[in-house]
Amino acid sequence: MVNEASKANKANDAIKVNEANSAAGRRPRGRVNFAKAAPKAFKALIGFDAAAREGLDPALVELVQIRSSQLNKCAYCLHMHTTDARKAGESEERLHMVAVWEEASHFFTPKEQAALALTEAVTLVAQGGVPDAVYQRAAAHFDEPELARLLALIFTINTWNRMALSTGKVAGTDER
Repeated sequence: MVNEASKANKANDAIKVNEANSAAGRRPRGRVNFAKAAPKAFKALIGFDAAAREGLDPALVELVQIRSSQLNKCAYCLHMHTTDARKAGESEERLHMVAVWEEASHFFTPKEQAALALTEAVTLVAQGGVPDAVYQRAAAHFDEPELARLLALIFTINTWNRMALSTGKVAGTDER
């Protein structure tokens, strides 16, 4: 019983330290630094990400990454991609509208709307798959190689989101 109580106290202490680290903008203690621990996997993901972006409009790339990061509640990636979008000249007005793009569709081109719809469907795939209408809408705006790269981009940002969330990355501490 004493051993169980001791383990519980240590677990509670670890939670308090992790909460304090998070509040101070530091990675929670005990979380893996994925890039250092699995460099081949990390480099492979960087290569996949670069290949996915090739030939896609950089503004569209950021919109997709922002929307996926919002849906996945990844503050680290959301901060990174909104910062990148601003540096690339994206307006504050459009950045504020990404979360409600369907309601504010006039802020986005039909091609961007199709990409955002596909981003939502793929990111939330467990909630109903990728409806044919969403896929066909994207296919109407992207040729087959572009559509494949857009899908790959959505896959990579979802992987980056999961990596950042799982390893305790803290928003505002861009580690690129």
